[in-house]
Amino acid sequence: MRRICVYCGSNTGVRPEYSDAAKELAEVLVHHELELVYGGADKGIMGVLADAVLERGGKVHGVIPQMLCEKEIAHERLTELHIVGSMHARKSMMAALSDGFVAMPGGFGTLEEIIEIITWGQLRFHDKPCGVLNIGGFFDHLLSYLDHASAEGFLRPENRRMLLEDSTAAGLIQQFERYTAPHVDKWTS
Repeated sequence: MRRICVYCGSNTGVRPEYSDAAKELAEVLVHHELELVYGGADKGIMGVLADAVLERGGKVHGVIPQMLCEKEIAHERLTELHIVGSMHARKSMMAALSDGFVAMPGGFGTLEEIIEIITWGQLRFHDKPCGVLNIGGFFDHLLSYLDHASAEGFLRPENRRMLLEDSTAAGLIQQFERYTAPHVDKWTS
């Protein structure tokens, strides 16, 4: 692995643990010589994470649509900032640049991004690891939903296990290093 994409909020949330976790993730990424790929903004958890990676001497690749440059305030001090034409172009470029995908606490956009990329993995468009950094149980309800969907026959157990989870950045990256994508057909029973 060379680069990890992190999906996270353009807000910081109400708990200081979220920003602390972003700094911890930055430390782990730089320690493992992994470059950050993210949404390109300088505010919220996105900004905290990017700044923390840069402060530790790491490389950061931001990808932001032109229409969000002013709203999310594009980060001007990155290793590389890609300004693209649409959200679809953003997600495609982030996927192409990355060797693994982490979701941190965030809102609609974060959820949509991690669900889309894990779906691409389920369809075998990629075999890269995907996981959630489950700070303070933030993703517990999502994980319970996925367990329920699997129990009800909407997700194969092998596909359910594709979304990794840990409460620490170090633990999640260790899982990424050991990850092997399942080779099952989504449609076989």
